[in-house]
Amino acid sequence: MRPLLALRGLSRQRCCYSTITKPHTASTGSSPSSATTTQDRGPLRIAVLGSGPAGFYTALRAVQKYPNTHVHMYEAQPTPYGLVRYGVAPDHPEVKNCQEKFATLSTHSPSFRFLGNVSIGTDIPLPLLQSAYNAIILSYGASQDRTLGIPGETTLANVVPARDFVGWYNSFPLCANKGPKLSEVEDVVIVGQGNVALDVARVLLSNVDDLRGTDMSEAALEELSRSRVKRVRIVGRRGVCQGAFQIKEVRELMALKNVGFIPPQDLDQLMPSDLSTLPRQQKRLMELMLKGGSAGPVEKTWGMDFCLSPTSFNGDASGRLQSVTFRRNALSPNPFEKDARAVAIEPEETVTMEAQLAFRSIGYKSIPIPSTEQVGLPFNSKNGTIPNQAGRILSSDEEGGKPMPGWYCAGWVKRGPTGVIASTMMDAFDTAETLVSDWVSGKPFLEGEGGWEKVREGMSEEARGKRVVEWEDWRVIEGEERRRGRKISSLEEMLRVVDEAKGRA
Repeated sequence: MRPLLALRGLSRQRCCYSTITKPHTASTGSSPSSATTTQDRGPLRIAVLGSGPAGFYTALRAVQKYPNTHVHMYEAQPTPYGLVRYGVAPDHPEVKNCQEKFATLSTHSPSFRFLGNVSIGTDIPLPLLQSAYNAIILSYGASQDRTLGIPGETTLANVVPARDFVGWYNSFPLCANKGPKLSEVEDVVIVGQGNVALDVARVLLSNVDDLRGTDMSEAALEELSRSRVKRVRIVGRRGVCQGAFQIKEVRELMALKNVGFIPPQDLDQLMPSDLSTLPRQQKRLMELMLKGGSAGPVEKTWGMDFCLSPTSFNGDASGRLQSVTFRRNALSPNPFEKDARAVAIEPEETVTMEAQLAFRSIGYKSIPIPSTEQVGLPFNSKNGTIPNQAGRILSSDEEGGKPMPGWYCAGWVKRGPTGVIASTMMDAFDTAETLVSDWVSGKPFLEGEGGWEKVREGMSEEARGKRVVEWEDWRVIEGEERRRGRKISSLEEMLRVVDEAKGRA
């Protein structure tokens, strides 16, 4: 998938395969039922690039609509499931239930193959891939952080992307050595107010003993046990009504034992005098802010600050973070509308917060795969998306762009890194039904053949030397992780587990 999988947009709902059987009409206007009755074109061989929710949902829907679909799923990591595995907070295991549903692809598709630990564009150039399949689905997500572009962001120690912290406590191999020294930190500032930001705050403030029953990495548990974090502030540039977080996330923070909530300054200015004028969700959030957290002795505190845009991270002579400075904003035109804009207050007002650790949690974007230009695939670098029409990749972002036969996209690389798991699912269904409709109606596709076997033959000698992790290998790794109660965080150890199992067989 995404070198590191962009870090969330996952909802707190259970992701059920049963929802896949519900009627859904693609935006092409075609009838889903028609796609299941015309099957005389023969096998549809597809390569799916990325094994997160978008990739699995697209493949599952395609197989359901056209049973003679053969799926080869390529993944840069040695393990499947993307964000479900490496982006979901360990204390939210219910979100990971969909892994079991995704695993049914191995029985639903007549020739499903998972091909992990291979990088598309480097190990496998796109021209080689398109010579081996009828269709290619790009669903590799968003791997690049959005940045603030302010002083101190890249030069000071302890100014880090939230995704690195999430990857670290979730045993993501590329983040194994990116954990902060929490024994040296009392004040934390998180820039951004999405679900990831609130996940980070909750992990920092939770009693470590409450996390030991999860699959959080041992390294993270050990560091959290030494933590001296006392205060966490979650800062956004707009107001309460414009927050990107879910109410459930706020409730969970409010419910933490021995953790107090510090209400926002000027809270009365952030809400209307009559809350009944607000939509239901915004009204409930405002009421929650007014009510505050649970009573009891307080050992740590957290708060949400609004209408503040960061202007600099400030350090000491040794290059370590000391504070974060923000510019105060006003909201325009209507501070209680969801789409209100943040504009600087004139004359400029600033606020400085003490911090020994700061997280940037302001979103992600996709980047093009290496060798994209060799097959003529367009890419909108500004938005981090691939031009498409209902999942069909278009030859250009300009007016008049034509569908490129056999090329499709799904998920964040299709629509941008927004939405929850339900929207990812429906987006994937849209792409799958577009693809199947195109296939059964006789539209042109790629004329590749040979699948993985042909791809492997065409790879460089160096690339062929890499160990490919297939589905059977993954099930061995998964079984060992279940036995341990923890995810394995290194490729080397994963391969050793597989080799030992094969040696016993």
